[in-house]
Amino acid sequence: MNNTNTIRPFGWKDKLGYAMGDMGCGFSFQLVSTFMQLYYFQCIGIKTGDYAVIILISKAFDAINDVVIGNLVDTKRIGKKSKYMPWILLGGITLVLFNVMIFAPITSFPYWGKYAWCLISYCLWSISYTMVNVPYGSLHSVITDKPNERTSLSTFRSIGAALPAIIIMIVLPSIVYNKVKNPVTGVTEDVLKGETLLPVALVMSIVAFATLWGTTRLVKERVQRSDDGQNTTGMKAFFSAFHSFFTNRAMVGATVATVASVALFNSTMALNNMVFQYFFKDTGKVGIAMIGSYAPMVIFMAIVGKVTAKFGKKNVIVSTMFVGAVAGIISLFVPISADMTGMIIYIICLMGLNLGNAAFQITVWAIVADCIEVSYRKTGKSEEGSLYALYSFFRKLSQGIGQAVVSWGLAAIGFVEGENAVQAADFGDKVKSLYFVVLAVGSLIAFLAMKFIYNITKEDEKAFAIKNEEIA
Repeated sequence: MNNTNTIRPFGWKDKLGYAMGDMGCGFSFQLVSTFMQLYYFQCIGIKTGDYAVIILISKAFDAINDVVIGNLVDTKRIGKKSKYMPWILLGGITLVLFNVMIFAPITSFPYWGKYAWCLISYCLWSISYTMVNVPYGSLHSVITDKPNERTSLSTFRSIGAALPAIIIMIVLPSIVYNKVKNPVTGVTEDVLKGETLLPVALVMSIVAFATLWGTTRLVKERVQRSDDGQNTTGMKAFFSAFHSFFTNRAMVGATVATVASVALFNSTMALNNMVFQYFFKDTGKVGIAMIGSYAPMVIFMAIVGKVTAKFGKKNVIVSTMFVGAVAGIISLFVPISADMTGMIIYIICLMGLNLGNAAFQITVWAIVADCIEVSYRKTGKSEEGSLYALYSFFRKLSQGIGQAVVSWGLAAIGFVEGENAVQAADFGDKVKSLYFVVLAVGSLIAFLAMKFIYNITKEDEKAFAIKNEEIA
């Protein structure tokens, strides 16, 4: 591994630029993950069971998509100056198109046409998102090789990811929902306005591309890895990366924790929206509630660098995840009413769960960079793109698993699909309970994976820094 001395030192431009990258990904991802499921359920009329199949098929398609693009990023340079930046820009352009395609007004299509449109548009969106996300994620390990700077990048990436989520959860409800009186119960409810999502998707996509362009202008690649002629292409490269991935215990542990966290935590935001839509009957409070529940994460961002430097990433994550798992179990038994007092209690419960997830969410990208570092030291192969692509595949597979779990869970508690559908009187209480169950299970699995599988210690992190200085 060699470091070049001709590039400016690591600094605020890299942090800002890297944050802008996940901001760009987030404007697309958060919109799709939060509203695609609701749009196809409530406006297009896709059945919950059919939607679960769509998601699982599309994520299986991602198995090929991620590996192919990861290998292309590693072996095919489409730009002279950077291995990653041209891929980010190319993916960003196509992401605009397919992000808009997902929210096209297809209510007049026959049911099979709606089904096909949803499946095809989501698969195309997945390809575009991978073309952005794999090279962007791979950048982390080549911007710097110092553990504290990697943690800093991971923190700023978390900030970049949080900003689109906050904007989407605070601003969009007032745009995409209407207050309508239920003809059966006489109660005023929030109804999703499907026609508003197409222009929203267009605006979000343009902003996403602009921030991705900002990443390519501000971030510098400093770490140059020599392959020593060992890297391969084609299927050999796939099997080589596959072997490196699954013989890396730390990578396996981080991936299991990620699957649990993403599938049963991050990918269930639609359930939170439905809690406010059907239990509290006030979607206007979704954004405020989200900010309140994520307060622990914001506070933790300010101290994560010092805390992980003192105690090590694994120790901090395991400790906080234990708190989150306990908070999730307790939340299942806390009485919550459908008024403002109940909403406050609900937010406090989410704060406990998010506290457990905060350290992992903030440092996960630094953890993945450390895992890639372990692989490089073990094999001598520069497989950042392929390894990150495999990790990205499992991360995106977990998104599909999460949405499938939500779909099956909603079917189990009696959700009625379609525009202007009337839900049972106790549906709001059931969806609230379902949300807490999936969050608690996700927190518990992630805790066990980081405690008993992930094995990069504080001492290992220090050794990385010392070795990197020697090589440089």
